[in-house]
Amino acid sequence: MKNIIQKAIYAALLLLPMTVFGSEAAKTGGTKKTLISTYIEGGWVMHILLLFSIGMVWLIIDIWMRTSSKKMSPIEDVTIAQELFRAGDYVAAYQTMKGSFSPFAEVMRAGLGSVGYGKDSTEEAIYSTVEKINSKLQTRINYLSVIGVCAPMVGLLGTVGGMKGAFGSLGTAGLSGGVGELAGHIGEVLVATATGLLVAIPAFMAFYFLRNKLQGAVHELHEVTEHLFRNAPYDYLKDADVGQEETYAALPNWIEVPQA
Repeated sequence: MKNIIQKAIYAALLLLPMTVFGSEAAKTGGTKKTLISTYIEGGWVMHILLLFSIGMVWLIIDIWMRTSSKKMSPIEDVTIAQELFRAGDYVAAYQTMKGSFSPFAEVMRAGLGSVGYGKDSTEEAIYSTVEKINSKLQTRINYLSVIGVCAPMVGLLGTVGGMKGAFGSLGTAGLSGGVGELAGHIGEVLVATATGLLVAIPAFMAFYFLRNKLQGAVHELHEVTEHLFRNAPYDYLKDADVGQEETYAALPNWIEVPQA
């Protein structure tokens, strides 16, 4: 059911600009125009703008889902980590988080892997991992800004090309062709510019909204993780290899290890 709803939203957002153009064309023109004919009138740039609109909708849905609390800090992961921390089983906590792919689990693995080096190292590992997650998601959000900037320019490019052709035909036919025909050509080529704006406006709105949503989600992630490590017994965990991962930094081969 959830997938069906998402597909319905996707289709509605994608076809909204075309629907607007089709209705406006039907009102102003003497004859009704279909969505396909309106799309064709915009020229070759409409194909690029269509790709922009698909990318915009996909990014909005993807980022919205990724920045939700259920994805960033799943309740089941937080609950398991709390129980294992209460039991003092930090090795099991690391192994459990290793089996999860949520951002919370990633931050927890970083913190537990550095817990044997003291409080400062643990907090630094947590902070750097949170920043890495934030940077990764922010990059996705920035693509919406790119679409918002490029879409009007692509639409304007199509309009300029169409205007060039319209005035070229006017120069060939002279004024005998009539001003009405020229106005009709100009109205057609402006479809590309209007489409570019209709793609750019929701892209910018989604960019600012999702950026603020990401900041809240990252703040919550950092707060939940820090709360778990707040009273960690670092003195007892000193030099402990909680992660039990293989290390590759051995002694230099020119140093002779004394035989036991």
